This record gives sequence, structure tokens and C-alpha cells, in this order.
Amino acid sequence: MTKPEALGFSSERLRKLDAFLAAKYVEPGLMPCAQVQIVRKGQLVHQTVLGHADRERGLKAAEDTVYRIYSMTKPITSLAFMMLVEEGAVALDDPVARFIPEWKALGVYAAGTGPYMSTPPARPMQMVDLLRHTSGLTYDFQSRTNIDAAYRKAKIAQMHGPLDFDGTVAELAKIPLEFSPGEAWNYSISTDILGILVERISGQRFQDFLAQRIFKPLGMTETGFQVQEHQRARFAACYNAVPGGLKLQDDPATSAYHNTPSFHSGGGGLVSTAHDYMRFCKMLANGGELDGARLIAPRTLKLMASNHLPGGQDLTHLSRSLFSEATNAGVGFGLGFAVTFDPVKAMMPSSPGEFYWGGAASTAFWIDPVEDIAVVFMTQLMPSSTYPIRRELRTLVYSALMEPNQ
Repeated sequence: MTKPEALGFSSERLRKLDAFLAAKYVEPGLMPCAQVQIVRKGQLVHQTVLGHADRERGLKAAEDTVYRIYSMTKPITSLAFMMLVEEGAVALDDPVARFIPEWKALGVYAAGTGPYMSTPPARPMQMVDLLRHTSGLTYDFQSRTNIDAAYRKAKIAQMHGPLDFDGTVAELAKIPLEFSPGEAWNYSISTDILGILVERISGQRFQDFLAQRIFKPLGMTETGFQVQEHQRARFAACYNAVPGGLKLQDDPATSAYHNTPSFHSGGGGLVSTAHDYMRFCKMLANGGELDGARLIAPRTLKLMASNHLPGGQDLTHLSRSLFSEATNAGVGFGLGFAVTFDPVKAMMPSSPGEFYWGGAASTAFWIDPVEDIAVVFMTQLMPSSTYPIRRELRTLVYSALMEPNQ
């Protein structure tokens, strides 16, 4: 690990970050564990590991603890899709029905609870709509509309549910869109559909594409859709936040993650370690290349990390979601992650062009291309909206940064 001062950070202030996490969350039992990695200019500046990976068994968290990263799977899937865009196999403005012809007649919800009344969309769903969540699709947990309810009934995009990729496409062909593509932003299964498209376009199983084209080149040996035998002793428990403490949500000894999924969720199915995910972040921070392995071109990555919301708006104007892993003001959405374009409106220490995302178990990452900083945060607490930990982390990390990048 590089001495923090050599890269513009204050060791004393970084220790305050550790003390904050311990005193506010881990020691009072509000969060089971906390692992933070901070990298600047490709070098590890700070790492802390606090608390227990498995409270019931007294297993302490460690540098190689394996976590459910849920929606931090999305940037990986989005990158996989953009690799196919670079190869000319698909374009951002291609209609989704080019590769999912089952959806050619997909309409927009008008009324009913099934059968549904629908109207034709103003325009067809395009690939870019899936990448930026303007597709008209939704998530069952939004619990807001009849379409959300239809997803729950059909068990859409459940990793160990009754549907595989083709079954999911067939069920969704029966359910209208919530809105015409491009009309609004709604956190959704869009990235799961990207996983299906990666498989259909490449002709390779989605999980194999990720393993061979992303995980192997980056040395992400601990990342996958299933907990392997050698990982079982390091797999963390997941907890629900309850008044005054924690309740076990997924026991690592009996977790479904030990089993092969029926649906390889590009939107939320991966497990990983802080080290592995930081390898992915370092590649992004380095313009698409790491240790001689180039996954994507710098210009393509720059396109991904730009705000693609219609009219350059932020999420406060377009979002219909009751929940997402992003704040709203001053924040847009790129091709796979949120993008901060106005830190003043966001009221959060950051740089214009910072891109980030998080997962349902309160995990998070962000990349600041101006300061050349990448941060990964791991824990296992649901829901991720329980505490303002992501905002607090940014404040603490940037308050420890003494020297701006030259």
C-alpha cells in the first residue's frame, strides 16, 4: 500500500473515516461489516476492514470476504454490451426487437390488470434505452403500478425462479411497457435484458462471455454468479436492517448462491470481493485498460460516462422510480451507471464527470476521473436506503484529499 501523503491524502483524516464507520455503524450493530478500498492513480491508498462477515458464527470480515454485489453487476453487464457495440455487432440506436423479435408488438400500458389494454409506443425501444433505464420496463419491487404487480406474478428476473432467458423474454412479451421508450427514467430490469442480448448477439452464454472477456483478463478470479466451493468459508451473511439492529436475511451456509442459477441476472446476480471489484474499477479509471488487458477504448468509456438522459436533464425531472441506487439533483445517467454533472446541485463533494453505482446490500463504488480516484465499499445490509452511508463516505474521502490532481 502506498503512503497516503505520497498521493495527496492525509493519513490522519483517513483514520477518521475508519473511526466514523466503527463508531456509527459497526460497533453499535447497525451494520455487520464495512470494507473500504481507496485507489488513486492506480495505487492503493487506504484499506479498512471492520466487523463480522457472519455474526452468528463469529466470523470476522477479511480482505478476501465474498459479498453479494447485486446491482453493482450492472456496470459489468453494460461494459460487456458496449464491447459488442465496439465490434460492430450492434448499435446503440438499434431497435431491441432486432434481436428480441418476440417484442415487436410490445405496447404501452393503458388500462387493466390482465388482459391489458395498451397503445403503440411513440417509437420502438432502442438499445440505448436499456443502458440508461428509459426502456419502459420496471422492477417488481417498485410496488407502484399494475405492471410492477405483473412482474411479481410472473416471477420476472429471479435468479433461482422458474424462468430462464427465453422464458423471461416470452413472459415480458405479454406485459405492456410502463411508458413509451425515452419518455421517462425508471430503475428496471433493463440491464438483465442486456445480459440476454449479450448472449443472443455474441452466440456465447452470458456467464461465459463475462468470465472469458472480462473476469479472466482482469484477474477477477473471485467473481461469478455462484459461490464456489473454495469461497464458502469466506461468503458473508446478509442482513436486513430492523429497529435497533440487524436480522439475518440470507444465511451463507444455506444460501441459494451455492446453487447454479436458472436466470443469470445481468442486473444483480454476481458475488465478488473488494479486491476483484476494484480491479474492474481500476480498469475503468484507467480508460478501459489494466495491466496490458484492454477491454474497451477510452472514447467508448467516455461515452458511457456521459449523461444520456434526454435533453441533458437530471433524474429529478425524468425519474418515475420510488427507489434507485442514485441521488437525483445534478445527477444524470450514462450507459450503465449514474453520472454527476453538477456537484453543486448534488450537494455532495465530487467532481463533474464522476460515475458510480451501488447494490441492494448497501455496497457502492465511484470513480472520479478528475482526481483519478476509485473507491469500493462493501457490506451486507438491506435495504441500501437504510443509512446515508454513500454520501457520508464521499464526504469523508474527499475531506481527506489534500492535494488536487495536477
